[in-house]
Amino acid sequence: MNHSIDYRTLKINGIYQSNAAGDLMLRIKLPAGLLSAVQATVVADLAEEFSGETLHLTCRGNIELHGLRGENIAQVFRRLQAVGLTSRGACGGAVRAVACSTDGGNFDRIQMLVERLHRYFTGNPHFEGLPKKFKMAVENGYQGARHLCQDLALVYLGREGDRELCDLWVAGGLGRQPQEAFLLANRVPIERLLPMVEGVIRVYQQHASAGKRLKHLLAEIGEQEFRSLLSKETTGTAPLPLATPLDDQFGVSIAPGTNGWVELPAPGAQLASGDLRKVAAIADASGDGFLAISREQNLLVSLGAGVDEPRLRTALQQLGLPSDEAFLRCRVCPGSHDCPKGLVATRDLLGQIEKVLGTQSRAQSWAISGCPNGCSQPQLADYGIVGTKKATEKQEARYDLLRRDGEGFGQPLHIGLSEAELLVRLAELG
Repeated sequence: MNHSIDYRTLKINGIYQSNAAGDLMLRIKLPAGLLSAVQATVVADLAEEFSGETLHLTCRGNIELHGLRGENIAQVFRRLQAVGLTSRGACGGAVRAVACSTDGGNFDRIQMLVERLHRYFTGNPHFEGLPKKFKMAVENGYQGARHLCQDLALVYLGREGDRELCDLWVAGGLGRQPQEAFLLANRVPIERLLPMVEGVIRVYQQHASAGKRLKHLLAEIGEQEFRSLLSKETTGTAPLPLATPLDDQFGVSIAPGTNGWVELPAPGAQLASGDLRKVAAIADASGDGFLAISREQNLLVSLGAGVDEPRLRTALQQLGLPSDEAFLRCRVCPGSHDCPKGLVATRDLLGQIEKVLGTQSRAQSWAISGCPNGCSQPQLADYGIVGTKKATEKQEARYDLLRRDGEGFGQPLHIGLSEAELLVRLAELG
């Protein structure tokens, strides 16, 4: 490993140093969670060669390679670039990968918006060097309430006559200080979206303190002052068309997932490189050549236009992969297994939880976060578990148990539980 390299300066390219031994994490930035079968095969090859044959899938639709060494980074980047993949802005002070809904209709229009935003902001020097990360999403309606946790979320409302409309929400975030986003503007025509999005980022860039998220700026200056600053940034800006004639006439035929998806579970958000390679080959031969990472951290195979669904499902079943019913629906961050901020071993805890939950509780959605940063979005699951204290010789690890009941964030049900106490509480649920 080249010890002269300051890996902190490489965060903007999606690289984190994971531990004192010099292991690295590389996050591959997938807008809308999409990747082609060719891209998936290359990612599988890289994981097999450099990352212990395992991939971590994130709840924002990205893929992480853990355990990389510095001497292999250049080769990994060359091979990703050869198939059009990037990690630019996947970490650090930049606009992160644009997440989106993959369920429901309108996915061709959702993809179109995600792609335009991704191309506009990724690698654009005007929008790098932000005070902290900036998370963006395009939501297909309000189910799941994921618009509440974004720095900026566009909620697609569909067409009204010859116009397409979105609601625009800003200043949400999870972490140690969860804050629900607020509705900045409703029923915005899509040609007005990009000037508004750019204006929000510029206000954040110019007025937030280093290391602070947009929600912190709102807490400091208030909504009225934020709106005033945004008005100065956006007054006089011209509409910018996002859709093209190709999108309007052929979008449904071109876009992956327009007829839905076949979902393959990735227990603990871990996916073996060999399994990814096999699924990619089937997607190429029997599907439309596209896959995606879902926000539940599972692998999706596209049912695009013209796909023979029974043939595709049969081919995937013959792989012998586990069925979705065999696992708890639970989002999981890497925790102390791979993340320097992780306080608890999330995947180990998942195994313990699966043993104690009854049938009724297993039907609920779950999320385990290895620290209060909340990367697995525990406030947006029916039940969320947050590691709050690391185990030492003098103390046990501690956890908070959250319950979501309503349209907002989940709230603490029990706090400061030991693992044994947590498992007792969970057993009582089912």
